Amino acid sequence: MHDRHTRRFGLGTATALVMGNIIGGGIFLLPASVAPYGTVSLVAFGVLTLGALALALVFGRLAGRHPDTGGPYVYAREAFGDFAGFLSAWSYWTMTWVSNAALAVAAVGYVHVLLPGHASKGMDLAVALIALWLPAISNFAGTRYVGAVQLVSTVLKFLPLLFIAVAGLFFFDADNLGSFHEGGGSALGGMSAAAAILLYSYVGVESAAMSAGEVRNPQRNVGRATVLGVLGAAVVYLLGTVSVFGTVPHDKLVDSQAPFSDAMNAMFGGTWGGTLIAAAAVISIVGALNGWTLMSAQSPYAAAKDGLFPAAFQKKRRGVPTFGVLASTVLATALTVINYVSGAGGVFEILVLITTFSATVPYLLAAGAQVYFLLTGRRDEVRPGRFARDLVLALAAFGFTFWLVAGAGYAAIYQGVLFLFAGILVYAWMRARRTVREREAAEGLATADAPAAAEDSPKGILAP
Repeated sequence: MHDRHTRRFGLGTATALVMGNIIGGGIFLLPASVAPYGTVSLVAFGVLTLGALALALVFGRLAGRHPDTGGPYVYAREAFGDFAGFLSAWSYWTMTWVSNAALAVAAVGYVHVLLPGHASKGMDLAVALIALWLPAISNFAGTRYVGAVQLVSTVLKFLPLLFIAVAGLFFFDADNLGSFHEGGGSALGGMSAAAAILLYSYVGVESAAMSAGEVRNPQRNVGRATVLGVLGAAVVYLLGTVSVFGTVPHDKLVDSQAPFSDAMNAMFGGTWGGTLIAAAAVISIVGALNGWTLMSAQSPYAAAKDGLFPAAFQKKRRGVPTFGVLASTVLATALTVINYVSGAGGVFEILVLITTFSATVPYLLAAGAQVYFLLTGRRDEVRPGRFARDLVLALAAFGFTFWLVAGAGYAAIYQGVLFLFAGILVYAWMRARRTVREREAAEGLATADAPAAAEDSPKGILAP
């Protein structure tokens, strides 16, 4: 009965959640971002896709063992204890609400293309806040509506991107590619530089595992949805980048502000492509915000159930942790308002950098947890012959995530570590409160048992 009411995500919806969260607004600028490094960036994308698939398979294995809402938090706490679990939940929560603010701001630029001539700071702020709160309202309505919005938005953004990716192959001209490696240095250095930009293209791979408590038959569907979602995103990413590279001349692509629009214009002429891509971008961002708003509440919800986050985060309605959604959306709103009202673009960029590091902490802990489970005698939970394969996958996922950390850059790591360690005070507060409650409960139990023990003792003999 419980599953019928709360587990509302089937395989298709869970796959859409993964794919929709991975494909945000960044895809529409990626080809231009990596064009300065040459076509070696396509090799970097391929390597990253393999790493993301390894991470996806690890999340599928972990969800099969622990099919609970909270994903990486659950695995880290089970393997390494409360503190590691808290760091995973805190870091993931930080990443979600800060990146939601960034996505909302990114939506504003595409709305300008759809509605030219209406730009003002007040109007931009209103658009950003609408982009934040519409997905929040969808979440308040329950996971059934979240799933429906996610399915529709994923299809609406996936189809035009896939159309460009496939149609571009028919207009492909190798003369547009430029050289394999642009600029100075070695090809390996160019691939690493391109990878540093592309590294976070697959953040969101954990989405199905994070909402495992809402997925029907999670032992089977979480792993499949995660792999299918990554593969779907990879098709759009890789084919789309190849098509843009082959249809837009390299010297123009390097300076492009809308590479997919330029590709559409190059293929079919006119300028209508820009409007189409802008609409797809807005749908893509709102769809990503719909999924990420749910993700922002799942990790603190799981931690709150274990007494590591304030109890209010446990409040749930129709499968959605409503207080977590509200808290994350309010924080993202405050950050967005600060960005527009004070013009503190530098501060906003620093906070966005923090998200790049924060995303890797739960990934590293989850991959490490899988290694721990495999090496501590839990082979009985692994199918015969799968131990070596699962260990290799876990090590590959850990190495991939470690590469993510290295690619984040010194500034992101420095700022991210400071923000991560700030959570220690929250952990100390919550852990102290839980310890006091447990001690008071134990003392109350002892006091209640003492009179009963005295009554049961023979006269003249002290009760122990």
